Amino acid sequence: MEQSQDAARTQPPADTPSAWQRIQSWDSRLSVTKGLTAVTLLTGLLGGSFQYMSSYEQKVGEQAKADMDMATKTFLDISEAFAEVQTQQENMLPGQFGSLKAQANPAFMPVDEKTLEPFSDYRKARASLRRNGTIFARKAEIYIDWPSDMGRDAAAEHTLDQDPLTASLLTKYNFDCEAEANQPQFKGAIYNGGDPGRPSEDLCNDPTADGLKAYVNLCARHADGTIDPLQKVVTVNWWSAKHHVLVMHHCFEALRGQSTTLASSSDTPNRPETTRPPASSEQRLQLQARRLDAFMTLTMAQLDRIRVRYRPTGFVCHVPLVRGAIGYFSNQCLPIPAKNERT
Repeated sequence: MEQSQDAARTQPPADTPSAWQRIQSWDSRLSVTKGLTAVTLLTGLLGGSFQYMSSYEQKVGEQAKADMDMATKTFLDISEAFAEVQTQQENMLPGQFGSLKAQANPAFMPVDEKTLEPFSDYRKARASLRRNGTIFARKAEIYIDWPSDMGRDAAAEHTLDQDPLTASLLTKYNFDCEAEANQPQFKGAIYNGGDPGRPSEDLCNDPTADGLKAYVNLCARHADGTIDPLQKVVTVNWWSAKHHVLVMHHCFEALRGQSTTLASSSDTPNRPETTRPPASSEQRLQLQARRLDAFMTLTMAQLDRIRVRYRPTGFVCHVPLVRGAIGYFSNQCLPIPAKNERT
């Protein structure tokens, strides 16, 4: 007995089974106990992976359709509202304002209830636009600006006052609707979202000092026209549909002679283009049409960016395991591709 135990101790250990032998052993056990094979399990995993990706792509497609539908609807609602008022104003111009001489206050066009009696359609369109102007701006931000922003991640943390521009700030900062430097444009430097800094004479009095820009820096001023150094600089970004709507609505109200500090802007010292002659009613309407056209041009471009954002990914992004591996280094397999800079 002792000899047999010694022989067992001295017997060399059996070779460690290979990985394939282990799979065969597992396959044999599963076949006996579960009626399954390793191949069946692998097939199930692959099938589940493809099913998950199919469901994911379906959800992405539904989100893409929802974003496009809402962006298109918002674009049409805003464009039709402003175009309706614009048309009514142009129809009123020859009969009601054609014989008016230039006012000392060029931004003032007197309109009272008696004057508007023959133009009931205009009154309705005007009331609707005044009521919905600020809402239109928020809709443009939610349904056009955000979905078309390639670098925006809805799950990331965002500052609530990231965009401080409001209709009241345009009035407070005396936004000059007639200044050429304040007209929408998409050439020149692009606003990068940074802080424009503190007010300065160069920044506030010469907006084109560094060349044309696709944005406008606004500075707050005192009653005598001097710069208020305590107020921050506010930027109007022409790559934002929201900003276009805010400016269009502000200038519409200024044109109609509403209570606004714009009324004295043309007589304010230290402002660019103070020596320009007063604009006629026709010229001011042309500027409104120019702003509406710029909004429509931008929005159509943003609709295309939404399409790009949800364009189909390549075949490699549908291969199990490969997709996950790519996800560690890049988001090119996600419906939101890597951030693209505007050029």
